[in-house]
Amino acid sequence: MNAQELLKHYDSGACWPQSPSISPDYLPADAYRDALAVRSLRTARGEIPKGYKIGFTNRSIWDLYNVYTPMWGTIWDTTLAGGGELGTQLSLAHICQPRIEPEIVFGFKSTPKLDASTEDLYESIDWIAPGFEIVQSHKAEWKFTAVETILDSGLHARLGVGKRFPIKSVSSSGKNLIELLSNSQARLFKGDECVDSGPGSNVLDSPLQALHYFLKELRACPGATDIQPGDIVTTGTWTDAWPIHPGESWTVEFSFESFKYQLNFVD
Repeated sequence: MNAQELLKHYDSGACWPQSPSISPDYLPADAYRDALAVRSLRTARGEIPKGYKIGFTNRSIWDLYNVYTPMWGTIWDTTLAGGGELGTQLSLAHICQPRIEPEIVFGFKSTPKLDASTEDLYESIDWIAPGFEIVQSHKAEWKFTAVETILDSGLHARLGVGKRFPIKSVSSSGKNLIELLSNSQARLFKGDECVDSGPGSNVLDSPLQALHYFLKELRACPGATDIQPGDIVTTGTWTDAWPIHPGESWTVEFSFESFKYQLNFVD
């Protein structure tokens, strides 16, 4: 499919048509090139990029999806929800096979310097927040290849962001933040039932390290836009991705600070 066809399916929420497997010669670099072509179409019609999502940073779910490397996609003003309040309401209309992922989200005050260390990266961050990424797959039954996840906008559908905490109120250094997040737990609730949990170490050992990995990958991708002041990056799920439906309420509780966030879903 070309960029126009990919965008049409994204807008409608319809699965991609059944087709032969993508050629083995179609590489991640090709998929990012085509995903960036979709990004160009979206900016041309007035959507504003607001940052990035990183996917498949959780090694514990690689075997479940047969994807063994992280990938990334764009977050948009049209896909961003929540302003720090608990109990954000979100529509699932036009989202294809939606699932929910509890994540840690970072907001940037500056572009990280070249060859940034994790300490340099920490210094470029303005705030940290709990969040939920709503992911989707336009491949039936969530059966896809790694390159198809890249081509499918990084599986990004929506991002809900909870209360934003100044980074220095949570941690005094990058090293401390890596340890804090790595040793923390996320508990995922559907209504009042805890359905899953996972440690921050699932996320490439710690979300800040996942962010560091992503920055290098982003800067190595031809045509990609570097992180800008004001950008948001969500770093990947701490648990499996769970199917969601209208009428449900989901909450994540992280085991540090007052990190808690809830989303309620409608049609």
